[in-house]
Amino acid sequence: MKKLIAVAVATAFALPAFAQTQSLPTADERAGNRKEVSKSAAGTALTTKVKTALAADAGLKTVTSINVDSADGVVTLKGKVASAEMKKKSGEVAKKVDGVKSVKNELRVEAPKKG
Repeated sequence: MKKLIAVAVATAFALPAFAQTQSLPTADERAGNRKEVSKSAAGTALTTKVKTALAADAGLKTVTSINVDSADGVVTLKGKVASAEMKKKSGEVAKKVDGVKSVKNELRVEAPKKG
């Protein structure tokens, strides 16, 4: 029992020493990390703006099957819509959003199932 306690105490004191052997990131690494986080935040903000614009458009309010992704100002639309007109309209609405450089319209036209 005393050996077990001794091992536990020794381990408790040794762990912080191992944790301190990691080096801190350099200034360049920190700058790169900030750029990545900033880029990611900008992409998320642009995606949100496009989704909001699609939801606000009278002809697209009921479309819930459009997925929006963005990276570096390039917006990608994926999912299903009921007509070619809705596909075209979705792309046009996305292009008008401030910050959008281009749109990849990968929406699929699938007529609604009757039943």
